[in-house]
Amino acid sequence: MQQEQVDWFERWFGSEYYQILYRHRDELEAKAFVHHLINYLQPLPLSSMVDIACGEGRHSKELADLGFDVVGIDLSATSIQKAKQSEQENLHFFVHDMRYPFYTNYFDYAFNFFTSFGYFATQHDHQLAAKSFARGLKKGGILVIDYLNREYALQQLKESETVLRGDFEFLIKRRLDGNHFVKDIFFQDQENMQRHYTESVAAFTLADFIRMFKAADLSLIANFGDYELNSYHPLDSPRMIMVFKK
Repeated sequence: MQQEQVDWFERWFGSEYYQILYRHRDELEAKAFVHHLINYLQPLPLSSMVDIACGEGRHSKELADLGFDVVGIDLSATSIQKAKQSEQENLHFFVHDMRYPFYTNYFDYAFNFFTSFGYFATQHDHQLAAKSFARGLKKGGILVIDYLNREYALQQLKESETVLRGDFEFLIKRRLDGNHFVKDIFFQDQENMQRHYTESVAAFTLADFIRMFKAADLSLIANFGDYELNSYHPLDSPRMIMVFKK
């Protein structure tokens, strides 16, 4: 019997080595970004929020600490197991695939942080995810997507580098393959076996997002270029922080 192929994000995000490579992620930067967003959005107290592809929940925890009712969802059971250690009355985590609806017409706000979209091989799956995001929101609900800026990423693309994390040395190679940014990650594991994982993220433009989410009945109402919510410039901004309304 032929073994079913596992998507790269299921293999990699469920690996202990994913957390080792990315453990340097800046908690203070995440906290500051959440506060900038909340100051801009001005949600009502106790607003319901979903953090889509929440990982171990660093943004979810910050939103809950501000008093909102927060749900975090992620495909990785490993990440959700870790996130569940932080659950409280207004913070809960679930294993869930973003391509499929979770709750319907339920949330006031949805967030998708740190380029946690664009993982899929087909446009059909990306459109499924966009429609799923929209279905979870109440009428008038707000979706915020934090994504890389294609042109800036191309200018800054570092084709090869070595990253040290404790006892592990990761060789990282990057390239644009068709319409996907691809990152190949090579290292030796704890048993000195050679490992290779791949990340692949669609090189979507702002126009691509507007098109996809318009088809899901969401309209772009604002766009920012970095985590401090400065103006977006197509060539120079490191991020695309997009705000959609249902």
